[in-house]
Amino acid sequence: MTHHRTCTLCEAICGLAIEVEGERVTSIRGDVDDPFSRGHICPKGVALQDIHADPDRLREPVRRTADGWQRVSWNEALDDTARRLRDVQREHGRDAVAVYQGNPTVHNYGTLLFAPGFIRALGTRNRYSATSVDQLPHQLAAYLMLGHQLVVPVPDIDRTHFLLALGANPAVSNGSMMSAPDAAGRIKAIRARGGTVVVVDPRRTETAAIASRHLFIRPGTDALLLMALLHTVFADGLAEVGRLAEHADGIDAVRALADGFAPEAVAPLTGIAAEEIRGLAREFAAAPSAVAYGRFGVSTQAFGALCQWLINVQNLVTGNLDRPGGAMFTTPAVDVVRHTGRGSLGRRRTRGRELPEFGGEMPVATLADEMLSPGAGQVRALVTSAGNPVLSTPNGARLDAALAGLDFMVSVDFYVNETTRHAHYILPPTGPLEHAHYDLVFHALAVRNTARYSPPVFPAAPGALHDWEIFLGLQERLQSGLKARLRNAVLRWLGPDGLLDLALRMGPHGRGFRPFGRGLTLRRLKRHPHGIDIGPLEPRLPERLMTEDRRIHAAPPVLAADVERLRALLADGPSARADGLDLLLIGRRQLRGNNSWMHNYERLMRGRDRCTLMLHADDAAARGIAPGAQVRIRSRTGTVEVPSEVTDALMPGVVSLPHGWGHARPGVRLSVAARHPGASVNDLTDELLVDPVSGNAALNAVPVSVEAVASVDGLAGAGTLSTERTSTV
Repeated sequence: MTHHRTCTLCEAICGLAIEVEGERVTSIRGDVDDPFSRGHICPKGVALQDIHADPDRLREPVRRTADGWQRVSWNEALDDTARRLRDVQREHGRDAVAVYQGNPTVHNYGTLLFAPGFIRALGTRNRYSATSVDQLPHQLAAYLMLGHQLVVPVPDIDRTHFLLALGANPAVSNGSMMSAPDAAGRIKAIRARGGTVVVVDPRRTETAAIASRHLFIRPGTDALLLMALLHTVFADGLAEVGRLAEHADGIDAVRALADGFAPEAVAPLTGIAAEEIRGLAREFAAAPSAVAYGRFGVSTQAFGALCQWLINVQNLVTGNLDRPGGAMFTTPAVDVVRHTGRGSLGRRRTRGRELPEFGGEMPVATLADEMLSPGAGQVRALVTSAGNPVLSTPNGARLDAALAGLDFMVSVDFYVNETTRHAHYILPPTGPLEHAHYDLVFHALAVRNTARYSPPVFPAAPGALHDWEIFLGLQERLQSGLKARLRNAVLRWLGPDGLLDLALRMGPHGRGFRPFGRGLTLRRLKRHPHGIDIGPLEPRLPERLMTEDRRIHAAPPVLAADVERLRALLADGPSARADGLDLLLIGRRQLRGNNSWMHNYERLMRGRDRCTLMLHADDAAARGIAPGAQVRIRSRTGTVEVPSEVTDALMPGVVSLPHGWGHARPGVRLSVAARHPGASVNDLTDELLVDPVSGNAALNAVPVSVEAVASVDGLAGAGTLSTERTSTV
């Protein structure tokens, strides 16, 4: 039997055709009839069958005891979890309980729809998520410029003539904050139709390999480059806002802010020649259509918010915002903007470090601080959902130690991983093939408007609970009163599908509640197992503007003020370090992995060791490091050891370690990952390095030192890992 389904493992939302015999998957291939992905599939999609059958995956709730993990009933687990959370709050206040949500949250419509109610029932203001180690600057720029955190421009790469990609590797990610199945094919198509693709990155990535050209840039200086591009656009008289000019304020302010950032001034710091910068600005402005796009590499640095703002401004002042081939806005079947708060900035600040909240969440770089710092508001209990912050947030070793001291912790997860091993209860939801799915978020960030509903491939096991049932079960136990009971009863009756049907009906393509209307409903969507093509992106401004005055704010005050910090960097240059940390560390994305949780599947772990430190041949020679030799990497926060990978694909002075590894900690129950533990880059990243405007962690441009490590017999290259920071708590 063949089931057609959306892959839920990354942002590309590819369509799959899954062959099943009984309770076993026999094959997974790309769905050639999916109007969006058109048969594309990556290695992760095939691994869905391994997740379903993984013997390490928990299928019943467990409680941690002195003798190990003990199975318990759902009623006992939910009752005791709710009681202990309330006990902590009664003794120490509502904010003594914190919540952390990981990246897979946005890949699961049950969690997206029902976790918020549970969090509201807790009443805590200590909310954290992977947002502040990832895409927060995108959302902040959208909120400040356009009025809503999810009115995020999406590159119209299928029609553009010029793509400028900064700190992004869509050939591997298949698009991020830009869902684009087979992004590599789409990028090649730009060149095939006579267009240009320019990649700016400290590493010559897989995307750079298929681009028209690649420019190395010193990590952490992208905002300087973007300012120099704007300086050239204004100085050369190339600014042409076009039809949006009558809806935009602050263009003259941006022109003034760009003063002093001439290409000649920024070239020594960025490592890009002035004539290259000036030519890039002119080429971008002259293209029939063009789009600037920045992703993880520019978001997770000390000027992340400035970078995403300046990218939007570059598109705006060259007339490429909200036009075909430029940066556009989706019209998704479910309008998540309508159902989500606009956002907020700085309504509260963290204890001690005074970092701002955004959208009701606090920066996760401060989570360990909140656990370890005594006094009013100290976090004493934690709820995690689909997250592994020990491997995903800066200075993971410090957070690891903090988790061990909590009064209570519960995790909604189906693995005992580096974080959940500290939990008192683990509540495992059904697997991705055992529940229905609709992409609420990624249809809203896609390069084409489509919609697709996926029924479950397998029935849930008897007694198993879906994620939404876990959250609603906890919510019901935390709340009292007739009104709450009635509301929760309605939610349980509707379930995710009932809420989805309402959202589709009320969406821009929906039928509403007309009995004979032609618009979308869930019932109609179910009749199209390959999905529905709604069409290309279309101009949406000024209709989509959510600012109070319904205007584009090109120079939001909080971002304009932060330009002075950038001017200081330009004036002073990189500061000399006396601690010997003379290299800059960046991360990297890998096609056969996704953050920290896809290293437990044999088919994805085959081949050579992927947790290696890339470094330039000149840097290796200066340190006596041979290819494949074991190296020790040191930062302010810790030390790890991994094999080296000597290459010319990195800018000299830059080293790269992939994200998501570090599975050697005791108590982790991931049998395949344990054989390929690697080392966690976040044992090296620094919780003190953040973008002060957004609170986003600066995971790139981390100062480190690297040295060769001799093995016992005097030879390097054994491939072992240091246990200084990665193996002990």
